[in-house]
Amino acid sequence: MSSFTPTFGIHHRILLPSNATIPQVGFGVYKLRGDSCINACLEAFAAGYRHIDSAELYLNSHLVRQAVLQSGLKREEVFLTTKVGSPRPRRGKTPSEADDGVCQSVKDSVVWIAGDGEDSYVDLLLIHVPGSSREYRQRLWAALEQIHAEGKARSIGVSNFRVHHLEEMREYATVWPPSVNQLELHPWCQQRDLVSYCESHGIVIQAYSPLATGARLDDATLGTVANKHGKTPAQVLLRYALQKNWVPLPKSAQADRIRENADVFGFVLDDEDMTRLDALDEGAQGAIFPANVN
Repeated sequence: MSSFTPTFGIHHRILLPSNATIPQVGFGVYKLRGDSCINACLEAFAAGYRHIDSAELYLNSHLVRQAVLQSGLKREEVFLTTKVGSPRPRRGKTPSEADDGVCQSVKDSVVWIAGDGEDSYVDLLLIHVPGSSREYRQRLWAALEQIHAEGKARSIGVSNFRVHHLEEMREYATVWPPSVNQLELHPWCQQRDLVSYCESHGIVIQAYSPLATGARLDDATLGTVANKHGKTPAQVLLRYALQKNWVPLPKSAQADRIRENADVFGFVLDDEDMTRLDALDEGAQGAIFPANVN
């Protein structure tokens, strides 16, 4: 178990390798569209969330930006993450011009969520998937490094990277380690070797699908632990992630669920609870979307 205690709250932050800090509970917006996305973000802000996780592939980053503007919160109060992937270099151009094209594509994604003002920025910019080649990863990481150097991304990192991808980065990255690695993580998918590698190199671990997409909320072991603490299965799963020192990214479009998922700081899972949940691991490597990776 980590040293995480119930006295911490929804605004609790942890340190990234970049020396920035990140709220330890984020709000995911995958598959949220239109007013549903905006309203869910506003409900999350009202519940205390100050960390929103989006992506270019989600096609809703502009809606997150609208929600931040509507919330009345100051920009520096909100931690914004976006993920980029699959920008293609322009055909028929020199390598330098191709790199410029990739960088511009990434910059466009930053503008989509953060706006195009001189002072606009994202707090965290991630490569969404490792892609199909080292060339892809190296070119895209170079673009992230440039945007980081320009101050448009306070921290940069990766998502869905395996150990061999992270080791490979050491050969070409100027900024290493990446600030975070965002992975599918929950008791049935613990990716222990990868998590151990990240922890040993100071890479903060973000957990997407920390509620296992809701498919395991009726699990008997989970139910026993939840009943013991008078909490819902979802709250236990989020508490489990926090005590692993992960950064969970729950998502919901329902106001009551959004509030419930923020209320995970008044109890502690004991060693027996954590051991029982640990034993649920099925050894899965986790989903990667899109799946075209090596």
